Amino acid sequence: MEPQKICSDLVAIRSENPPGDTSVVIGYIRDFLDARGIESLVTRNEGGRCNLVTTGEPHPLLLCGHVDVVPALAEGWIDPPFSGAIKDGYVWGRGASDMKGGCAALLSACDTLVKAGEALPATLAFVCDEETGGDCGVRYLLAKKLLSPCDCLLAEPSPALHPCIGQKGLCRLELKFTGTPGHGSLYPSVGISAVMEAMSLLEYIKSLHEQEFSLDEKLREIIRNSSKVFSEEFRIEKGNEILERVTFNPGVITGGEKVNIIAQHCDLALELRIPWGCSIPELIRGIVAHAPHGAIMQQTLHEPSLTDPSCDFVSLVCREVETVQGGTVSPIVQWAASDARHLRCAGFRVIEYGPGDLATLHGINERVSVTSLNKAATIYQRIMRAYRERHPAA
Repeated sequence: MEPQKICSDLVAIRSENPPGDTSVVIGYIRDFLDARGIESLVTRNEGGRCNLVTTGEPHPLLLCGHVDVVPALAEGWIDPPFSGAIKDGYVWGRGASDMKGGCAALLSACDTLVKAGEALPATLAFVCDEETGGDCGVRYLLAKKLLSPCDCLLAEPSPALHPCIGQKGLCRLELKFTGTPGHGSLYPSVGISAVMEAMSLLEYIKSLHEQEFSLDEKLREIIRNSSKVFSEEFRIEKGNEILERVTFNPGVITGGEKVNIIAQHCDLALELRIPWGCSIPELIRGIVAHAPHGAIMQQTLHEPSLTDPSCDFVSLVCREVETVQGGTVSPIVQWAASDARHLRCAGFRVIEYGPGDLATLHGINERVSVTSLNKAATIYQRIMRAYRERHPAA
C-alpha cells in the first residue's frame, strides 16, 4: 500500500495531544496489521491514550513511531489541518511530518515485505504521547517490559542525508519565588520582590549560555557537521552554539498580586537544553545558589544521549540511506528531545530517520512530500532485509 495513502488516512484521524486520545488512530493501525497477519497488543490508559506493539518472539530490530500530534488551529491553512489532502506532490495536514509520515512509511514497508512472503525481522511499536513526555507511551511500554533492548529505528523526521544519532539533554524546572510584600512605592528600599528575584535568576541563566564545555574531538566533528546541516535546513545561525552550549527558555512566568504591592509570589517554568560535557547536578547547584528566595518545586532531568557513531547499526543505516538517496550520508546530533532519550537510557541503540518537511514541523500547512515518503519506505524495507540476512533466525 502506498505510504501517501496511509499517511493521508492517519492525518485525517485526529489525535492532538493534549488531550491525547489515540484510540482511533491506533485502531486503524491494528486493523492494518491484522489484515496482513501481523499480531499486536494494544495497551489502554486513561483518556484513550493507546499504544500498539506487535507480539511474538523478540526481534533484533525495533521500528517505532508516535501517533500523537500537537494541536492545530484552522486559521491560515490552505486546506483544513486534518484533511490529509494529497496534492502538488505532498500530503498536507497536522502530523504529516511529525510524524504520521514516518509511521505511514513503516507500515508501507511492512506491507511490501509481507506481500513478498517475507517474515518481518522487527518489532513494531506505535505510541501515544511523545509530544508530552512519553509517560503513557514508550516509557509505559518499557515499564511493562513490553519492549526488549535492541537496535531501534525511530521514524522521526530528519534531513534526507543525515540520520540522527544523538540529542542534547533536557532540564525542566518549576520554581516558586517568595518575596516580602510592602507598598510598591517603597521598592527597592523596602521589601523583597518575588518577581525581581525571578528576573535575577534569569540574568544568571543568560550567563550559562556563554559557558563552553570539553568535548571528545570525534563528537565535536559530528557537532560541527550537524551545525552546518541545521543551518541549511532551518537557516539558523550559530548552530554550533545551539549544540555546544546551554540553551534556555523561560516559558511561563506568573507573579505579583497588584501593581502597587511588592510581589510576594512568582512562579517560573524554565527549560534548559543541556550539551555534552555539562554536569546537570552542577548546573542545578548553580541555579539553587542564585535563587536565595526561590525553591525548585518540580524538575525533569535527562542527560544528553548518543548512539556510538562507529557501531555497525549506524553504518548499516547510513549505507541504506546512501543507496536510496544518493549523495554523501553522515550522522548528526540535534538539540530537540524525543523518545530516543528514554530508549537509549533503557539500553537501546537508537537512530532517528524519517520523512518530513522540517520547515513546517508544528507549523501552519505542515506537509510531507510523496517522494520522501516513498524513499523512506524503501529504506525501511532495505534495513529490514539487511537484518533478516544478519539474523536469519529472527
